This record gives sequence, C-alpha cells and structure tokens, in this order.
Amino acid sequence: MASQARGLQNFISDLRNAKSKEEEQNRVNKELANVRKKFTGGSGGGSKLNADGSNPSLSSYQRKKYVWKLVYIHVLGYEVDFGHPEVLALVRSNKYSEKQVGYVAMSLLLRGGDPAIGSVINTIRKDIAAAGAPSSAGKSSSGSGGDASDSAQSLALCSIANISGLELIQALHVEVQHILVSKSSTPNVRKKASLCLLRLVRTSPNLVAGREFAPHVAQLLQDRHLGVLTSTMSLLNGLAVQHPSDYETLIPYVVHILGMLVLKKACARDYLYYRTPSPWLQIKLLKFLQLYPHAISPDANGAGGGPPQQQKKGPKTPPGGQNRAYVSQLRSVVSKILTETDVSDSINKSNADHAVLFEAVNLIVCWGPAGPVQLRDGAMKLLGKFISVREPNIRYLGLMTMARLAQLEGSADGVKKHQATVLVSLKDADISVRRRALDLLFVMCDTDNAERIVDELVAHLALADAAIREEMVLKIAILAEKYATDLRWYVDTVLKLISISGDHVSDPIWHRVVQIVTNHPQGDLQGYAAATLLVAVTPRRCHETAVRVAAYVLGEFGFLVAERPGMSGEEQFRVLHQHWHNCDAQTRAILVSTYAKLANLYEECRPLVAPVFARCRNSVDVEIQQRSSEYAAMREAFSPEAVEDLLREMPPFEDRRQSALEQRLREKEGDDSAAVVKASRPSAAQRQRAAAAQRAAEAAQAQAEAAQEEVAQAEVAQAEEARREEEDEEEQQGVVAVAAPASGMDGQNYQNGVDGRGEQEAPPKEEEEDGGMDQSGAPQVGIPKEVIPAMRKAFSNLCTSPSGVLFENALLQVGVKHEYVGAQGRISVFFGNLSPAPLHRFCVRIDDCDHLRMQKQGTEGLFEEGGEDGDGEGGGCTVAVRTQAKLLLLVEVTAPFDDAPAMRVMFETEDGTRHEYPLRLPIVATCFMEPVTLEPGAFMQRWKSLEGQDRECQEVVKAPPNAPPIDEEYMNRISLIITDGLKFGRCGGCDPTPWTVSGAATFRTGAKDLNGNNINVGCLVRVEANPQVGAFRVTTRTLHPLCSKAVKNVALVSIKLA
Repeated sequence: MASQARGLQNFISDLRNAKSKEEEQNRVNKELANVRKKFTGGSGGGSKLNADGSNPSLSSYQRKKYVWKLVYIHVLGYEVDFGHPEVLALVRSNKYSEKQVGYVAMSLLLRGGDPAIGSVINTIRKDIAAAGAPSSAGKSSSGSGGDASDSAQSLALCSIANISGLELIQALHVEVQHILVSKSSTPNVRKKASLCLLRLVRTSPNLVAGREFAPHVAQLLQDRHLGVLTSTMSLLNGLAVQHPSDYETLIPYVVHILGMLVLKKACARDYLYYRTPSPWLQIKLLKFLQLYPHAISPDANGAGGGPPQQQKKGPKTPPGGQNRAYVSQLRSVVSKILTETDVSDSINKSNADHAVLFEAVNLIVCWGPAGPVQLRDGAMKLLGKFISVREPNIRYLGLMTMARLAQLEGSADGVKKHQATVLVSLKDADISVRRRALDLLFVMCDTDNAERIVDELVAHLALADAAIREEMVLKIAILAEKYATDLRWYVDTVLKLISISGDHVSDPIWHRVVQIVTNHPQGDLQGYAAATLLVAVTPRRCHETAVRVAAYVLGEFGFLVAERPGMSGEEQFRVLHQHWHNCDAQTRAILVSTYAKLANLYEECRPLVAPVFARCRNSVDVEIQQRSSEYAAMREAFSPEAVEDLLREMPPFEDRRQSALEQRLREKEGDDSAAVVKASRPSAAQRQRAAAAQRAAEAAQAQAEAAQEEVAQAEVAQAEEARREEEDEEEQQGVVAVAAPASGMDGQNYQNGVDGRGEQEAPPKEEEEDGGMDQSGAPQVGIPKEVIPAMRKAFSNLCTSPSGVLFENALLQVGVKHEYVGAQGRISVFFGNLSPAPLHRFCVRIDDCDHLRMQKQGTEGLFEEGGEDGDGEGGGCTVAVRTQAKLLLLVEVTAPFDDAPAMRVMFETEDGTRHEYPLRLPIVATCFMEPVTLEPGAFMQRWKSLEGQDRECQEVVKAPPNAPPIDEEYMNRISLIITDGLKFGRCGGCDPTPWTVSGAATFRTGAKDLNGNNINVGCLVRVEANPQVGAFRVTTRTLHPLCSKAVKNVALVSIKLA
C-alpha cells in the first residue's frame, strides 16, 4: 500500500509539516478542490459520468487514493460533503481491496438518514448473504483468522453497525439475525453479527422479540468458541436489560459457562490473560446474573432449561433439582472468586482478577439479604483488605463496592470495623478516593456512630479541597438531621458548617434548618436556636448565611429569649443591623421582614426600624423597595389587630417525604448512588420522632374520645340545673312559665328545660368549676356530667403546656395555642366542626375581666350573638364540615388574679337544636411568670420577710392512688413542674432535704406605678414531700394574696397529674 498510495503519503506529510492552522486549512482546501475535480471529470475535458454519479475514467488506484484522502480529511474534523458516488462504487466492486475501502469510507462519511444509503442496501444484503468470497480476498482474509467466505460478510456487518440508520435497520435486521443463528456461519461472522445486532437493538429497542429469540441465544451459548460466547454475552446483556423476564430461562446456561471458566479453568490458551481464563467473558456473565437477584433461591423459576450436559440427565432429576444444581454451582463459583483473588505483583493480572472480583461482590449485593451470609462476610473481609492497599485503583473500587455492600441488612457491624481505615482514606491525595471514602462514611453512619463520624467530617472540612467541600457539607447536613437524637445538636452542627465553609452551604441547607426549627415547637428547640444564632451573629465578622438564618429565626422566635439578659428586642435589632452594609439584596430582604416583626413585638424597636424603612423606599432593588414600603404603610392602612395577624409567626412547613437536601443529593449523584439509597431510608431517630408525634396525636384523640360523651352529659346536667334555678326564681316572683307555646319552646326543648332561645344563664363561679351538674339524663344540649373529669384534666394540662385540646365531642373540637412574653399573651382558639353537617349561628362570648386588657378578633360573625331579643336570628357564623372558626386574643394582665376567664360557645345543629358550652380559657397567673434564680441566703431572707396570713397560702395534697412511691425520680418530675410548668426558677442549695423543691419568680403586669414603671409581684413556692405518707405540702408566699392562691392552685393540680 505504501508504494501504491504515494500521493496519500505526501498529502499526510504536508499536513504534518504545516506550521500553522491556516497553512493546514489551505492545504486541505487545495486537496478537496483537486479531489472534487477528479470525481467530476473536470480535468479530463468533460468526461461523462455514470448513472450513479461516479467517474468511469478513474482507475481503481485513483478512486481508492482519493477516497482515502477524503476519509483522512474527515478524521481530522473537516467537513466532507461530496464523493459519495465514488464510495458506493467501491462498495459495489467485486474486488476485496476496493470493497474494503468502500465500506470503511461509507461507515465514516455517510449517516443513517443519508439518501444515498437506499441505493446500496441491495449490495449490502448481497454481501451479507454471500456464500463465497470475492475473488481477490483470499490473502487479505487469511491473516485475520477467517477464510475467503466471510470477508464480505464481516465488512457489511461492521458497516451496518456503524451507520445503523432507521432505513438500514428495517431493511437488513432480519438478515443479520439469520446470519447470527445460521449453523453455516463461521465464528468470526457470528461475532460480528452479535455485535452488529446489539448496535441495532440499542438504536431500535423493540427490534427483537425476546421470547422467540431466547432459544436462539441458548444455541449460541453452547458454542465452544470463547470469542462467540463473549460477543453473545454482550448481545444478551443488552437485550436482558430491556426485557429481563424474556431471558430468565438462560440463567443455567450462563452459570454453566461461568463454572467451566472458574471451577474447571476450561479455556483455550488464546483467551488466557495472565493465567486468568477470559476475564472479560466472566465479567459479562456476572453482569447478566446481576439482573436476576432472585436466582440464588432454589425455588426460582428461571431454570426453564439447561445446558445440554444437564438436559440429558433431566428425567432422573427430581422437580427443582436442576434449580438447586445451578444454585449450588453458582455459590461455588462466587465463593472461589472471593477466596482465590489476591493482590498480584503483575498489574495486568491484578486488574483482571479484581475486575472479576468486584463484579462478583456486586452480584452478592444484588442478592441482598436472601444471599448466603458466608459470602457477604467473606466479601466484606476481602474488601476491608483492599481498601488499605497502596494501589489507588483497587482502593477506589474497594471503597465504592463496600459502600454498596454496606446497604445490605446485617452488614452494618462488619462495615464499622473498617471505620478507622475509611477515615484515613478521607485524607488520601487522590480526590476520587476521598469522594468514595466520603460515600462509604455516609453509608456506614447510624445512630451509634453518627456523632463521631459527623464530628470527624466537620473537623476534616476545614482541611478539605474546595472541589469536595460542597459535597461534604451536603452530606454532613443530611447525616446531622437524620441521626440527631437531640435537634439542638443538629442546629449546632449546621452552624459549624456555616462558620467553617459558609460559601459551600447552599440555600436548601439553611432552609432546612429553618423548617426543622419551625416544625418542632416541643421542648426548647426554638428558644435554643434563637439564642444560639443571636450569639453566632454578634461578632461583626460572620458569614452571610449565618445572618440569613439568624434573621429568619429571630424574626419568628426571638420573643422566646427577649427577656434574657442581653437579648432584648432592641439588642436583637442592633446585632442584626450591624451586618446590613455587608449583605446582598437577598439577605437584606430577609432582614427587612425581620425588622418589621421586631417592631411589631417591641415598641422600643419602632423608632429604630422606621429610618431603615424610609431609606429602603428608594432602594434600587425592587424586592427591598416593595417590602419596606408595605411594612412602613401597614400600621396606617390596617388596624392593630390586622397588623398583628399579618406579622404573626409563620405556620409549620409542609412535611414532605423527601427533603430538599435528599432531592439535591439525588440530582448530583443519581438514583443508583449508595448515598442516595441510604438517605432515602428513615433512620431510627427519625422513626422515633415520627412515632412520638403519632403517639401524642393518638393520645390526644383517645382522651378526646373518652371525654366526648361525658362532656355532652355534663352540659345537659348544667342546663337542667340552670333551668331549675330559673323556675325557682320565677316561682318566688309569682311568675312561672309552664306552657310551651307561651315560651316558644318545641317539644324537645320543653323536655330539656331550656327556654325558647336555647340559652342558659351562666352558673355561679363555684358551681361552674364543679361543672354545675346533677344526675339528669336530659338530651345533649350542653356538657354531660361524665366529661367533667376529662375537661378538668385538659384544662389543667393547658395551664402548663403551650397547646392542646380544651374540649371535644362528636360535634365540636376546641383547641388552644397560647404563648406569653412578660405581661402580654397571645391566645389562639380553634373551633373545629367534627359533625357531618354545618354548624349554624356559631358564636362565642368571652366575659370581660377587670384584671385583663383584652383585644379580640376572629372569624366574621363569631362575636355576634343574634338580635336584640336574643332569639339568635341573624347572628353568628356558619362553620362548614371539617373546617374551623378561629379566635385570636391579645391580652395584657394588669393585676393579680386567681380565676380563669369564662368563654361560652353557642351554635345550632341542622335539626335546630341549640347547644351551649360554658368553658374556661387556660389563662392563669402562672402564665405571666418570669423565672428568677436566687442564692440560698437571698431566698431564705425573702421567704421569712413574706410571712403572714395574707401573704401565705398552704395546702396538703395526697399523691394519686396509682402514683409510684415518692423517690428521687418522682421529685425530679415535681421539679420540672415547678420550672417548666409554673415558670419558676429553681433555687438550689436552700432545700434542707432532697424531698423539698424551692422556686422563685416574678409576676409581670402591664400596670404602671406613679413613676411609670411596671408593677410586678415577687413570688416564692416550696413543695415538701413526705414519702412515708405519700403526701405533698405546697406553700406559696407573695406580696399579694391572689397571687399566692393562684400559684398554689395551679401547683396542686399539676402535682395531682404528675
């Protein structure tokens, strides 16, 4: 060829010697012009072209030379858009040398949709079906191991695979399948046909009918030529990935071939690679078996047939025997791969052996828990050895495979043994090894080792490269949330991430912190987060992400820490505003909203916030400008109640099944990543939190259901008692109403003893606290007597808890959520309709109290009780099925008190029955307490100074009959009642015995003295236990008798419920 294509060699030399891109471009353009002229016959005086567009004047040598030049120019990346007729002329030639050039050029220069393809299909079909070889092909083909009959077939199959256009596939795929399964085809042709059909199937997936084609594949798998088996397995893997069930019957054949290679070493010398029998075929066989994880079971349905050696013994094999045979053989094969693979001195042999080994481990992973435990343990032990070798490729594959193996149930303990080695790999010089080590640490993390792994990762984050920091931050945040037994640790961890690598903390991470803090009002998480973030942003230099989180959390929950020293509303504003000039527009927009909420809660912040809003009205950023303008004009445009409602704390976020962090991890690593699979599984801590929430909801539901019937009966008894009192008063005055028409009662109301309006007078205070009940069995128009104990318990629980159900029956549920800061409180009451029909003329009456300033707002019509005659016409609102009416109370205490405000709920059902429920709001004196911590000496001095009958209240209460013995644990619960329930500060050191608990607090009021200062009342309490008799003595001392009485009453009820 060198002597015949001198012009081609000269052209290649000219291109290689070009000193610039322009020189090469000019030389290529010159050559393209010359070749175009030769093909069109321009230099021959206008010679006539053939019908197919080829130039008949060109010799075989010239045509091949010019076509080779076009191919070389195309390979260099230049556009070649002519010469196709000459290429097709070479394909049609009967000479092998011309046909070879033509097929190569056609594969490179033509595309599947090229119109010229249609004119050469018949030639390709003829070459595929050729029974003999072209006359000049003998010497050319003999060197490749084939004979003269398969040269043209091989060229045609390769071209079909490379072009694979839709027209070509539809026209020739039947011929390709026929050549593949034909017994007359040589091994070389079968190999080409297998790979060609694989390419066609990838282009057109539904080309092959799996169930009909599977027997033909079974025949190919019985071929003794390893080259044919290797090509067939490539085709089989491509087909089985698309339709696994169609090729399940081929599992025994695959296991048989694998056993021959691994167990018997039956392999020709040509396919031995460093004494390893055909490792590429072993890998393909193992990959096919990974598609059928259930094949390890002896009862699998995959063994519909078997290799010929097994089929001959079929009649003697009992049912299921064939399955058990290949399952046993498969286990032996995998076991031998695991036990005989080791690190070799030869890099090539080591690479081949480890490629097979890792595919075998992947097969064990695919089997899952159903696989043999011995194989899993052996694989884990072997991988532990590999992740500590010096070879980075083996260490990389070991870490990646161990991460997949660690996902299997029962593998956690085995993985944890290698935790120290994985931590060392986290500091490897190769970043790809570090990534795999990070994945493995993520997968092996659980509740037991979460804190250590997270702390190690956080410590390493400061030294990590920028390329891996974002991934580390994301996975640390997911682990901290997933395994946090205390969510305060989660908040601390994310703050560490922000301080160490704040630039890599994406928005979804800090958004998730806000979501978790908002959705977990239990305990002190919200207050802890507010205090911690305020401290974190106090320095002038802190990351902007920390400012964003702090701004949001302080705007929502800053009031929880406003009474602490150095954390007032004014201080919160000052700390946040110092970062204003260093923040971008997004952070400033968050700060503007926070300023509005601070100004709403604290009057002292309003003069500080107003100038900021005034300046921001002219901001170039539209978002900041709009927020500032709206917040500044809000108080002028709306009532204080409306402003309060607009700026109240945000509701809980929707709890999605997949968090934004898990979704981001899935986008970065894909669905098949071990880390993604791990993140999608709920941890034990997450299940515990969900279970705790579920138990709380179920307990509340059970308590409400148990109290439902009792409440209805108590209301009826109360109504009957009120009716009798009214009749007694009327009899004494000489006026008794006995006729139903005269009083406007229907039959049922007449029996109930309720007047025509359906109203009943509120019983005296003493009777209402008792429920005002008797044993009457009147129809349900009020609260039944049986509900009174449950109502008392619910009321008592709400006196010391922030939210809960106050009342519930089959028609109505009343829920309360209340919070207090100093002398002010915010009480939200929700009236939910549980009945199957709307509740009409629904209204609420709340008695005014001298000791409370109260602002009320709620659903439209909620406070309208009807016309002047009290008949209920035109008043109230309608509460639809499964909806709520809402009531918001803003209260400020002005004086000590010992009774709770009364609330009366009234409505009518569809049948016209009027219901009226007298309730009490859980607003008690201890709600307005502020804890005070006193030294023992100071406490005793104040205790003695408050002696006196008017200042002290004392009462002894017996422990409940079902209560455990009074011990240290019981006293710890009493201590929590004093500190968390009554809001008293524990005064340690002043209790003479462990059976005494002392506390101090200040009762805050909004009243002012002559100097303009708020009037507050100091309160002291002591609870003394007598374990021998099982009793407690509660003593309270304050400057005001009502305070002493109120604290004592709440303490007694709480101790009874302890």
